[in-house]
Amino acid sequence: MSEQLSQDHLIRLGKEFGTPLYVYHAEKIKEQYAKLTSAFKNSNTLFFYACKALTNINILKYVCSLGANVDCSSINEARLALHAGFPPERILYTSNGIGFDEIEEAVSLGIIINVDSLSNLEKFGQKYGHTYPVGIRLRPNIMAGGNLKISTGHDKSKFGIPVDQADKVLALVERYDLNIADLHIHTGSEIKDVDVFVKGIEILFDLIPKFSDLKFIDLGGGFKVPYKDGDSETDIQLLAQKVNEAFANHPNPGGRPLQVWFEPGKFLVSECGYFITKVNVIKETDAATFVSVDSGFNHLIRPMFYDAYHRIENISNPDGAPKRYSVVGNICETDTFAWDRTINEVREGDYLVFYNAGAYGFEMSSNFNSRYKPAEVLVKDGQAHLIRRRDVFQDLLRNQIDL
Repeated sequence: MSEQLSQDHLIRLGKEFGTPLYVYHAEKIKEQYAKLTSAFKNSNTLFFYACKALTNINILKYVCSLGANVDCSSINEARLALHAGFPPERILYTSNGIGFDEIEEAVSLGIIINVDSLSNLEKFGQKYGHTYPVGIRLRPNIMAGGNLKISTGHDKSKFGIPVDQADKVLALVERYDLNIADLHIHTGSEIKDVDVFVKGIEILFDLIPKFSDLKFIDLGGGFKVPYKDGDSETDIQLLAQKVNEAFANHPNPGGRPLQVWFEPGKFLVSECGYFITKVNVIKETDAATFVSVDSGFNHLIRPMFYDAYHRIENISNPDGAPKRYSVVGNICETDTFAWDRTINEVREGDYLVFYNAGAYGFEMSSNFNSRYKPAEVLVKDGQAHLIRRRDVFQDLLRNQIDL
C-alpha cells in the first residue's frame, strides 16, 4: 500500500509548525527504496541516492539507515554525506567542470570519484597514476528526459566526455596507467522508457573490454515519478529484467562480472514531500481568479523554471465545489504555480498542499525578496520532527559585514 499522509494530518502540521512548510514522510522513501531493491534482488546492483534532490542531514541519515549509498554532485555534498554517517566507500562523487582541487579533496576523503573531462583525467593521471581508482563519466549522445534543461546525455550537453573521444581517454589510461574502476553515463531525468537505459548499456559494451581494471557500470538515474493523475512511473521490474538480460548476453570478456549502479534521486524523495501553504488573498479579475499564497518561486521554483506540474489540493475544503483558479505567489516577480487549475473552492485562510515536493523543492529555495526560507518537518513512525527551523530576521544578516 502506498504511503501517504492524510489531509487532516497535513492541516495539523501546517497549524503546528506554520506555513509555508515542507513535510517529508520517511516511510514513503522506504517504500520507494524497497521497489528498487526488490526488483533487482537477484542481480549484483547497488543504488546511490542522488542527494542533490534533498540534502537535509536527517534525510541523508535516514537514507543511510535503509542501506542505500549516496551520489554527490559537489564536494560539500560529500562532506554532508560523511557527516550523516555514510562511510567513504559508500559515497560517490561525480564531478562536473570543477577545479582539480576538489578532486584532490575527494581523494583525501577516500570516496569514489567519477571524472567528467579529459583535462581533469590527465591531471588525475599525472598525480595519482594507478594508485587511486577512478571512474569516467561518458556522454552517450542520447536525448532523453522530460525537459531539455534536465537532459544531460545529448550531443550538445556539457556533461561527460563524449563517447566519440574514447580513443583520447584510452590514450590517457595507457600513458598514466590509470586504474579505471567504473564507466558512468547519465542521460537525464524523468525517463519512462527503460530502453533508454538499455541503449546506454549497449554503447558501453564496445568500451568495456578496453578497461582491464573495470568493476562497475554506472547507469545514472532519472527514473520517472508520477506528478499528474494517470502519470506512470518507470517500470522498475521491467528495467531490472532488461538490464539483467543485457549483461547476460554481453558478459565482460575475460574479466570479472560487473556490478551495476544506479543513482535515483527524485525517485526516492519526490513523493515523500508535501509543501503546505496558506491562502493570503483571492483576487477576482476578468482574466482569472488569482489565489495568492504565502510563498513564491523563492520556495518552489520548479513550475517557473521547468514548467513542472505539481498537483495542488485545497485540504481545508476538500468537499467544496470545483472552480478554476490561478495559484500565484507573493514575491515581486511572476511566480505562477498553476494557471487555470481546477481546485475545490478556495477561501482566504485555506491551506493548499503541493504534492511531489520532496525533490528539488527546498533544495532550490532562496531568500529572494529577503523572504525567509520555510521550515522542514520529517514524519517518521507517525511522529513529526522539526528538522530545519524557519528562517528568522537574523538569518538574512548572517555572513553580511556591516561597515
